[in-house]
Amino acid sequence: MYSLQDVIRCDLCETPVPPMHCDICHIHLCEDCVEEHLSDESKDHYIVPFKLRGITPKCTKHSTEVCTQFCTTCNIPVCPLCVASSEHEQHEKEDILTLFETKRELMQGDLQDLEKSIYPKYQEAVTNIPVQRADVNNHSQILTTALDKQGEALHTEIDTIIQGMKSEIDKMDAQHLAAIDQQETAIKHAITEIKQVILDLKKLLERLLNKLDTSDVYLVSEYTSRTEEFRNLPAQFQVTLPTFTPKEITRERIHQHIGSLSKLAITFFLDKPRILADIQTEYRKPNGLWSVSCLSDSELWTCGGFFNDKILRLYNLQGELLRSVQTKSGHDPLDIAVTRSGDLVYTDSRDRSINLMSGTQIQRLITLRGWEPDGLCSTSSGDLLVIMRSDDETQIKVVRYSGSTEKQSIQWDDQGKPLYTPTRYTKYLCENRNLDICVADCWAGAVVVVSAAGKLRFRYTGPPSTPRKIFYPLDITTDSKGNILTSDHNNDPIHIIDQNGHFLRYIPNCGLQWPWGLCVDSKDNLFVTERHTGKVKKIQYYK
Repeated sequence: MYSLQDVIRCDLCETPVPPMHCDICHIHLCEDCVEEHLSDESKDHYIVPFKLRGITPKCTKHSTEVCTQFCTTCNIPVCPLCVASSEHEQHEKEDILTLFETKRELMQGDLQDLEKSIYPKYQEAVTNIPVQRADVNNHSQILTTALDKQGEALHTEIDTIIQGMKSEIDKMDAQHLAAIDQQETAIKHAITEIKQVILDLKKLLERLLNKLDTSDVYLVSEYTSRTEEFRNLPAQFQVTLPTFTPKEITRERIHQHIGSLSKLAITFFLDKPRILADIQTEYRKPNGLWSVSCLSDSELWTCGGFFNDKILRLYNLQGELLRSVQTKSGHDPLDIAVTRSGDLVYTDSRDRSINLMSGTQIQRLITLRGWEPDGLCSTSSGDLLVIMRSDDETQIKVVRYSGSTEKQSIQWDDQGKPLYTPTRYTKYLCENRNLDICVADCWAGAVVVVSAAGKLRFRYTGPPSTPRKIFYPLDITTDSKGNILTSDHNNDPIHIIDQNGHFLRYIPNCGLQWPWGLCVDSKDNLFVTERHTGKVKKIQYYK
């Protein structure tokens, strides 16, 4: 006889601490005795790890049978007789032990994800709320001070106007703070739910570590992960802060010379950007689809790169080919842009030309010597900005043209160092709403932004805290908020940064394959080309 304090032993050979258990015969088994036990074919057996003993419930329809499988169609445990019946014959079934282990691993993974990743992110976000409120007050103080300074130079009769503009600031502050309050409420609500989910998971997992009973199968089968629901912070928004632009004071028309106060703009990003259109073009491998430029909100110019695809194609959102035009030289175009007047310009690196297509006529605007044109864009003033590389590939510069006349050349920073990395790889550029010139320098792994005067403002090299592959920006565009969007060829998503170089968020890949060209329409919908599939996808990323 063994004492009451003796360890649990195998019921066949008395080996201590048996690792297995037959959940039908209710006996403990060591590994060596499992096969012997299974050899008794006079009755059914169901071997489970010792810690999972008691996992198999009695069948509610066949009282002498235990349920060793789970009908995933009906979401109930089933015994062998149920499995063989016509009721479950066509249903999907899974071994209860396998289901249990899968769900347990899911719960453990969710718990770890919630505790180590998601919950800390929410904590950080709610901690940042007071900072956002302070920034609102600080920015409002800057605006108020500027207004006061301007008001002191004016006569007392304009005090009413000044006070009125301050009231506008107060109203916008209230809107801004209301948006922050909304964000705080949503985050705190989510934190409460996350805490409860963590608590429930801990209780359930703790219960599963102890001796199980029939009800645990139902608890486990009913568990549904909510991790994805909490993965993205709720109520994200971007604020375009109001600015005050003073004017020179004159006696006449004083109100016009006080200045203007821009409106507060609060824009919320979509948690999950939506694909609004999936346009299949005629571009395929090996040619590939490169650039896209909006002629309107419903029509897109496209071009391929290399391998002698010499056709410029215009599509609508239904994927219908509206026009196809061959380049003047018969060579493939490198980049395209639509001008303010609706004409199309493109670069031809083979004959070093920049060309304008108006109607059905193609005019060669510029032919370069010693330099080869690369990416280009049309500016808000009607100028053209062109990236070009020297024939010996040792220099890269951005040149501004008015018609065919060179107005500006941007190549060096204040220390006389090159702004852009010399390489054969194509570089793209765009002009931001604040007139900054933004270049996607893929080989340098940076977005290089200079002012309209050509002074370096910043280099964006990707979020430093995010472990990813090397940042490899290809095409680049901007939206009406002054945000810069660039396609990251190594990592697939689209980066969104503000006009001061601060990372805002990613547009997840949305199923994109080798994203390349970018453009934004008048409603801030993003068009992305997929190089290898020849598709253009229209993506909504703002609410």
